[in-house]
Amino acid sequence: MKTVEKNIERVIFFSRWLQMPVYLGLVVASVLYAAKFMVQLWHLIKDFSALTESTFMLSVLGLVDISMVINLLVVVFIGGYWTFVSKIEFDNHADKPDWLTKINASTLKIKLIISLVSISGVHLLKTFIDIHNIPLQDALLQMGIHFVFLLSAVLLAYTDKLMHSHESSKLTNQLKNKNTCSNLIQHNLNNSSNQRNYDR
Repeated sequence: MKTVEKNIERVIFFSRWLQMPVYLGLVVASVLYAAKFMVQLWHLIKDFSALTESTFMLSVLGLVDISMVINLLVVVFIGGYWTFVSKIEFDNHADKPDWLTKINASTLKIKLIISLVSISGVHLLKTFIDIHNIPLQDALLQMGIHFVFLLSAVLLAYTDKLMHSHESSKLTNQLKNKNTCSNLIQHNLNNSSNQRNYDR
């Protein structure tokens, strides 16, 4: 029975590799987005002289939007692989991202929601620039979605702060208990030493 249980646990543990095709698919998606970026950049360069200021700004915001989506994909497939599948062995690599050393499930969620807020903000800015051609209902809907993303980011950050403060207080209490025990042991040793000196 114990052997069967261990085999089941081993299968469950190795099932995390089922996420590998998902992350590889996101890598392919980021490559396609990079190709789309280059196509839009080429159109922007080719039609530069015929573009108005508003159209040019909308095109640039479209490029910014693509870059932020690629950043989101990178956070998902690198951070997700690191957190849920396996560690990536590049501790001594000069180009190792700083955020990866502090990544866990909690920080990954916060980075994702912040990326979504940023992407939503870019879309909202594009709407405001082209507000005369956007129906009012669509603009209000985008504002509502952006507000929901922003509120979710604030709530997630606050929840993460509460969890970290609770863990810090537990660690502080443990250290206090250890110091108290150490002081008691030292006090008992001193008493024993004084008692032996007194007996002599």
